[in-house]
Amino acid sequence: MNNMPKLKIGVVAVSRDCFPESLSVSRREALMKAYVEKYGDAEIYECPICIVESEIHMVQALEDIKKAGCNALVVYLGNFGPEISETLLAKHFDGPKMFIAAAEERGDNLLQGRGDAYCGMLNASYNLKLRNVKAYIPEYPVGTAEECADMIKEFVPIARAVIGLHSLKIISFGPRPLNFLACNAPIQQLYNLGVEIEENSELDLFEAFNKHAGDERIPSIVKEMEKELGEGNKKPEILAKLAQYELTLKDWVNEHRGYREYVAIAGKCWPAFQTQFGFVPCYVNSRLAAQGIPVSCEVDIYGALSEFIGTVVSEDVVTLLDINNTVPEDLYAEDIEGKFDYTLKDTFMGFHCGNTASKKLSFCEMKYQMIMARALPEEVTQGTLEGDIVPGDITFFRLQSTADCKLRAYIAQGEVLPVATRSFGSIGIFAIPEMGRFYRHVLIEKNFPHHGAVAFGKYGKALFEVFKYIGVPVEEIGYNQPKGVRYLTENPW
Repeated sequence: MNNMPKLKIGVVAVSRDCFPESLSVSRREALMKAYVEKYGDAEIYECPICIVESEIHMVQALEDIKKAGCNALVVYLGNFGPEISETLLAKHFDGPKMFIAAAEERGDNLLQGRGDAYCGMLNASYNLKLRNVKAYIPEYPVGTAEECADMIKEFVPIARAVIGLHSLKIISFGPRPLNFLACNAPIQQLYNLGVEIEENSELDLFEAFNKHAGDERIPSIVKEMEKELGEGNKKPEILAKLAQYELTLKDWVNEHRGYREYVAIAGKCWPAFQTQFGFVPCYVNSRLAAQGIPVSCEVDIYGALSEFIGTVVSEDVVTLLDINNTVPEDLYAEDIEGKFDYTLKDTFMGFHCGNTASKKLSFCEMKYQMIMARALPEEVTQGTLEGDIVPGDITFFRLQSTADCKLRAYIAQGEVLPVATRSFGSIGIFAIPEMGRFYRHVLIEKNFPHHGAVAFGKYGKALFEVFKYIGVPVEEIGYNQPKGVRYLTENPW
């Protein structure tokens, strides 16, 4: 997938001058060996110039990893470590950073071979706070070479997301539709996160679309669509217009990204879109998402932001769905009860008109938007990609700004059940443990909108650390509490 950062992590070992430098050297070498053997060397770099003991060493190491093209930093305490120099290194490095430390190696080597890095991590964390430097510290940051290698690998998606946000532009078209105040949130927090936003009128988009009429590239995009849809190509007459719209968006991205490397789109899709453009954009949105450019529906700016974070963390396609409707009791009794370990209130249907990429659908067909067609001619509502979402693990999440401009987020892991939905749109039957309580005491209580981003896999751990790193207060990161653990607002009786 395109439109996401390529990571290169610089590993710098540090040593306190009253400890044997050889401990940090040998432990760094063991760490690098463990990482390369398990994960390869494509995204990691060993700073060989020196072991950082002083401020001069710090400057030398910083220059070295910059020259090597590193955009993320791991500070490795091979022994106690120099709290001043190591935290200055983090302060002056422009990118995400991580601190980890070496565990002691052998019981028969605790005289000259004891490093005390367990103690050193305390001083490092204290000094990071004094300097107001953000750094990722794993749940248990002290380990063997192999364990520290695994910690670095867990840092990879976190670092990608942080880098991506600092070079992201969100391009939006039009105001949110009427009665969609839930998708309208202050943009101040975007700037606080380092994200740029370009807000445009849908009239600007319409003008650009019309200028692409007869574009010589349209036939090749139509062929791509025909191949992708296969037997699901139920509306072939609309493909040329959809291809014209796809080229319009791609050209807009290329012409308007400015100095930003990555782009996400918050798109308009109704109420006047269908009658003026003559179609709905859902299928095109799904295709761009599959290419690494997330497109949110209904000009949901923080939905687009959430989708981008999920794409970068998972290195996979994400989608944006309504937390939409309950599962009927008869469907639950027939297809779920006794077959899966979920109550009726653990289940719900996630739905959108047709914006989910074809590779994330069990089957797909090009159709018209049934809800819109209740009030409009069917021919102007064509362009949805419909089908049941593929079964498997998912993470439902969202990053949001509140009305008073505070960051808030939620994360819930669960799965899409292999159960036919019997409905329309891009849709799936989702199961999340204790969803009913989570719905009431996080989603409703914390005033989240109905849109949620969906990553296909279990990414809760990485997303939690991303949200912490970018400044979401931990008390504002909601998740589905296990049974028996009460929410603050939950009635104990």
